[in-house]
Amino acid sequence: MGKLQQEFNEYRSKMNEVILSKNNLVMKRLWNLDTNTYDDGALPKKTKEMLGLVASMVLRCDDCIKYHVEKCHELGVTTEELYEIFAVANIVGGTIVIPHTRRAAEYWEEVIVKEEGEEQGGIQERG
Repeated sequence: MGKLQQEFNEYRSKMNEVILSKNNLVMKRLWNLDTNTYDDGALPKKTKEMLGLVASMVLRCDDCIKYHVEKCHELGVTTEELYEIFAVANIVGGTIVIPHTRRAAEYWEEVIVKEEGEEQGGIQERG
């Protein structure tokens, strides 16, 4: 796991534990609603994650973008599909989304390098 990925996942997990440990019913329901929204339904999970990524980019939420980039990867989104998602987000959101596209692309590169390293027996090389 790359540095960006590790830092994001550790921080997210830590803070989710803190928030949920306060036993606020509304926050717990919100987390549950969020989880259930992305389950398979009339639309498959993969489509919902792609929609979530577009919305996150337009809303300019970098944490949300990282989360959805990673979920998209887990669900088999290809690099070609990802860049079409980026295109939709930039058309809908305008040029203000470009910096978030850069960070999303950087995060995607780290995620796929991790995968390539695992396929090569844990060896990660960048040229």
